[in-house]
Amino acid sequence: MDEGPRGTRRTSRRMPSRGSRPATKNGRPRPESSNYPVATKRAPHQHDHTKADARPFIDAFEEVQTQNPNQDAPVFNSQDFDTIAGPVIEHPHVEITSLDKLFPQISGFSDLFSSEETFRNGIRNAIRQDIFDTTPAYAGMSEKARRMLLLPDSSLQGSWKCQGRDDQPEGELRMKTLTTVLNEHLGDDAPTGDEFMDTIGSLCGSKPQTHWIDIVGITDRKISHSWHQDTGRSPNGDAKTVLLGFPRENEYVGVGVFSHIVKLEKEQWANEDHPPVEPVLYTKDIDEMYIYRPQFAKGQEIIIYRDIDVLHSAPDIAYRSSVMRFM
Repeated sequence: MDEGPRGTRRTSRRMPSRGSRPATKNGRPRPESSNYPVATKRAPHQHDHTKADARPFIDAFEEVQTQNPNQDAPVFNSQDFDTIAGPVIEHPHVEITSLDKLFPQISGFSDLFSSEETFRNGIRNAIRQDIFDTTPAYAGMSEKARRMLLLPDSSLQGSWKCQGRDDQPEGELRMKTLTTVLNEHLGDDAPTGDEFMDTIGSLCGSKPQTHWIDIVGITDRKISHSWHQDTGRSPNGDAKTVLLGFPRENEYVGVGVFSHIVKLEKEQWANEDHPPVEPVLYTKDIDEMYIYRPQFAKGQEIIIYRDIDVLHSAPDIAYRSSVMRFM
């Protein structure tokens, strides 16, 4: 791989072959089984976008190569933000971790996730299927509606919590399809699907909302940033947002997968009368110097932040399959 502009490593754009099924990069054979979901179709509204400032279609890969991650962006003094200011933030605004660190019993988890599109897509589509099938709000939908909601470019939401759910029989797995995918690719030491979800969810703090959403967003077009906080709250002061990124290409190192971040100088708490289910919006422009674009890379599949410490926005140029948000 050669280096792109401004320190962003350029990846190759090789497409996976369709005929053979070679061994994976770490020597494990690719599973022949197809009993987990592999999405192949795109919804007809893939590129529909009604925002007036949407740009024409672009080559997103080429565009993100020109963007500066700006990880050392200075903090932003949001004194004109309509929230309650707290103490100065002295800890890191954003933490970065990996699947290797969360699941140390698995050799090469991050490497396989980074290098094998089949594995990533298997995980993503299995999570979507299992959550859909165990979420009461989706119960009773027609098969046609189910197929549409499970298309890979449709956002989907539910709860990440598995063990300890009121509707979960003791000893029964919720994430059955995900368990199959993990076992087939990782072997006997693989976590169950429930362990996978609850381990990532445990990063959300002591009083999590347990909300999960798989976000695709606008792709192959440039949009304006829309800076906000999801809730402007942090129960016990340790509630965090966790993002698991799904890059569009193998071995990808670059921006466009995770949300963009503005690091705040002071904690910003929503006013007490602000509805808890509505985001806290910041409507003014923010100078480019303050914008941090976290990079996805092997060993950097997950980022974590407190909602009261940052403003965030969908990338102005997204280059990803999706990002999963755990709260």
